[in-house]
Amino acid sequence: MSRSLRHKRPRRRQLSIVVPLFNETSTVTELHRRLCGVLMLLGLDSEIVYVDDGSADGTSEALAAVAAGSQDTRVITLARNYGQTAALAAGFDAAAGEVIVAMDGDLQHAPEEIPKLLAKLDEGYDLVSGWREQRVDNLWTRRVPSKIANWLMARLSGVSLHDFGTTFKAYRAPVIKRIRLYGDLHRFIPALASWRGARIAEVPIANIPRPQNQSHYGLSRTWRVLADLITVRFLLRYVTRPLHLFGPLGFASVALGSAGGAWVLATKVVTHAPVFLVHGPLLLLSAVLVQTGIVLIGLGLLAELLTRIYMDGRHRRIYTVARATRTGPRQAWAGPRPVASRPTVVG
Repeated sequence: MSRSLRHKRPRRRQLSIVVPLFNETSTVTELHRRLCGVLMLLGLDSEIVYVDDGSADGTSEALAAVAAGSQDTRVITLARNYGQTAALAAGFDAAAGEVIVAMDGDLQHAPEEIPKLLAKLDEGYDLVSGWREQRVDNLWTRRVPSKIANWLMARLSGVSLHDFGTTFKAYRAPVIKRIRLYGDLHRFIPALASWRGARIAEVPIANIPRPQNQSHYGLSRTWRVLADLITVRFLLRYVTRPLHLFGPLGFASVALGSAGGAWVLATKVVTHAPVFLVHGPLLLLSAVLVQTGIVLIGLGLLAELLTRIYMDGRHRRIYTVARATRTGPRQAWAGPRPVASRPTVVG
């Protein structure tokens, strides 16, 4: 087989459905049947991309069975369980559609609501997120932590969404393919897309109880979400200017330490009191504050250098172009204009 055929890219499609799965063998058949029914009604050139995230319960075999009867279905099997973010990233990379819809594979998201997301996307938006307006999950272990987390995400990211956590979203392919996912950042895709200028909307969706009444995620993920909140806040505000974060903190620490040291010195000069006996803790605190401030400023400068190396080394731009237009006829370049010689001054 020739190299060109081996590396042939899949044809461009209108719609791709990306479904990450982990130990969901009991829902695969019904999910595929309902997805095929919805796509048939839409009448678009579409595909389904299933991503098996290292399942150990027969999900891989169930996916192979449904894919065998459909030429528009692809299955990507990961080497191990990498997590939902990595599974989504693998699906987004493999998707060939102009529009990509991501959803969970546990039937908590109804495939019949895909047209609702697409209709909102056609109004001119780049990303449409589902909003589980009426939650059916447990109040204390799911709804309350989710409400607090969504409020924090909206405040820190500046994106006014009610539900960041749902996977059920529709994206324009150029928007989602520009975002590099790692860690657990799939919850913050709207914030990262907004930073790149994407227009975002949300539509209410049904929150259906899981058929197996079992979630793969619990309260243990709360701390990871809080850590990711700090990461996203830094990425959105300071990724191209880290010294703007470390600088003020460093200068404030140096100023406080210097003020404390100056007060201790002035007290020594005026009262001749023994510094280490009377003001030992304050003197020690002042020295720590000065040293901490110097370290913070140094970290900011180092981060600035790393940012320049990262941006310049990969030729990354700090902006995203939505569209570019040209007006008027294009003129051919006639070569450089001759440089006029300066008149000779005879003195």
